[in-house]
Amino acid sequence: MKEQIKEFLDYLSIERGLSKNTLESYGRDLGKYAAYFKKHGIQNPDGIKRQDIQNFLMTLKDSKLNTSSIARNLVAIKVFHRYLTTQRYVKEDVTSVLETPKLWKTLPDVLDLSEVEAILEKPNTLKKQGLRDRAALELMYATGMRVSELVNLKVNDVHLDVGFARCIGKGQKERIIPVGRKAIEALQKYLTKARPKFLKKGESNALFLTRLGKPMSRQSFWMVIKRYVREARIKKRVTPHTFRHSFATHLLQR
Repeated sequence: MKEQIKEFLDYLSIERGLSKNTLESYGRDLGKYAAYFKKHGIQNPDGIKRQDIQNFLMTLKDSKLNTSSIARNLVAIKVFHRYLTTQRYVKEDVTSVLETPKLWKTLPDVLDLSEVEAILEKPNTLKKQGLRDRAALELMYATGMRVSELVNLKVNDVHLDVGFARCIGKGQKERIIPVGRKAIEALQKYLTKARPKFLKKGESNALFLTRLGKPMSRQSFWMVIKRYVREARIKKRVTPHTFRHSFATHLLQR
């Protein structure tokens, strides 16, 4: 199998033009793959069955390899077997319907209701930054928006009188999302009491602004979340995406 792996890597380099780092990654993963089957007395790829590959992936899992690394190994194996099939080294591609078992997929950390409430209560709403942060956090939790969607909102994207927000998501797809009462109240306070104070020379139509009057970035909003998570003394790993997962979980629970 080593000769076929070498031939495959040459094909990726010459025909597909893959980078040196990608080739080295494929080489390492397929080297482990070949060594596993040599140890089990299988040196011809035509003798590898679907269950054999699943057993190999399970050994990776048992060795405490993380899910993303296992998935990367599986990609290398699938591309290799597709190549073996097109070159007629094997009769069929045994990886064509092979997927990473669902039980390997790690569930994201989810905040419980009391933890979400603790974070939402932390912004000091006597200050303009607190009003802004409270409105952004309430809106993110109420709608399940991605951070990129939240920071790209324009003032005219939120329609508080009828209770919905318009955002542009992945693939430039437009979504209309209902907004709950608490988020609407927080947004109204921010828009009337705080946002005008953030505006500098020249109007900005971005909904959430920094102290310099510029649109908030994903990084600046991440810093906001980290600050309030720390102040709420929450020990879980919390990212901006955690709010999205928490929104979905709590929606299902209710």
